[in-house]
Amino acid sequence: MTPRILETAADWRASDVAHADDWTLALSEKDIAELDAALAHAKAKGGDLLDVTKDDFPLPSLRARLRELEQDLIDGRGFCLIRGLPVERYADDDASLIYWGIGMHLGRPWPQNKHGHLLGDVTDQGKSGADPTSRGNEIGGVAFPYHSDGSDLVGLMCLRKAKSGGVSTVANAVAIHNELVRIRPDLAALLYEPQPYDYRGEEPEGGQPFYFVPVFTEHGGRLFVRYIRPYIESSQRHAEAPRLSPQAREAFDLVDAMCADPAFNVFMDLEPGDMQFVNNYHVLHARTAYEDWPERNRKRHLKRLWLETARLEDRPERFRNFSTHWAAKRTRSELGMEG
Repeated sequence: MTPRILETAADWRASDVAHADDWTLALSEKDIAELDAALAHAKAKGGDLLDVTKDDFPLPSLRARLRELEQDLIDGRGFCLIRGLPVERYADDDASLIYWGIGMHLGRPWPQNKHGHLLGDVTDQGKSGADPTSRGNEIGGVAFPYHSDGSDLVGLMCLRKAKSGGVSTVANAVAIHNELVRIRPDLAALLYEPQPYDYRGEEPEGGQPFYFVPVFTEHGGRLFVRYIRPYIESSQRHAEAPRLSPQAREAFDLVDAMCADPAFNVFMDLEPGDMQFVNNYHVLHARTAYEDWPERNRKRHLKRLWLETARLEDRPERFRNFSTHWAAKRTRSELGMEG
């Protein structure tokens, strides 16, 4: 195929998004009061957090702004920050319920792993990046490369920051795609070919331990991106997986270099209570290395949501919820919860 320029409305450079106010929803005292009322309403219903719907978490004023935010995530810059929740006022369970309630106004939760976690934890879980079955949310301290997750939207809420470092950053995959089409159409075309991804031990029972997804897919005039280089590279541990060509690695290297180019990325230091949402198909995300606090109750800790948005009416088959074998358990991660 001959790749073409796509979705120019979502093709930004760092200079276009230099003012954080443009992509930050700052919560007012009125907004926080509304969230408190929704929290009380959801808790009064009782039952499991995972059963709370957007109707159980009513936001009469905020919901319209969240709809605008969702539209911008899908058709605009592809990332946003919600700031101003005084998370120190809440126990972790209540803060997580507020985050979940906001998330339900943005989409439907998808499972994040073989445990069926619909609400996950991003914190040091003692796993090593050298472990081929480890997943990014379990690894502490080290920097993460730019990547996408397995859903329409990914959300992170900061409960506690690291002692230093751990800064979040996003890069515009649409702009990178379009620039590759201009300067290296041969490599752009190669990235439209299926690439092997390691299931990292979470494949369906009896299934092969890797699957195939192109880095770039055009569907209905939209660009869909899936890029997790560590999972592509670790597919090579399986003898039956196809070998990566030098040209493929050249293409990955160029994508990585462009993500690291300040012209294509934005950094944001998530404060406790901050919520970041990202369109996985248009924006890659990463984090810098960090030094954690020695005390367990102070360690860097974020909550994570994977969401399917109704704003996106159609998606390629491979970008639908292919991990249905994860969904049977439908659970939440509860690491470090203070109650």
